[in-house]
Amino acid sequence: MENGPAIFAATVFLLFGAALLAWTGARVLKGAPVAEGVRPVLAVPLVVLGGGGSLALGVWCLARL
Repeated sequence: MENGPAIFAATVFLLFGAALLAWTGARVLKGAPVAEGVRPVLAVPLVVLGGGGSLALGVWCLARL
């Protein structure tokens, strides 16, 4: 009964994390700012940490099935 919500949550976390990391990678390769008004030295590691954390939560949700 709880497999449906767990699969949905895992899918959302995995898609969000992958999209965030892909978007950040594209911005860094272009030399464009990742966050408006924030130094790239600070913004990039925080975004990578957030995207990686989202991917980790998605994998954790799938592992709990």
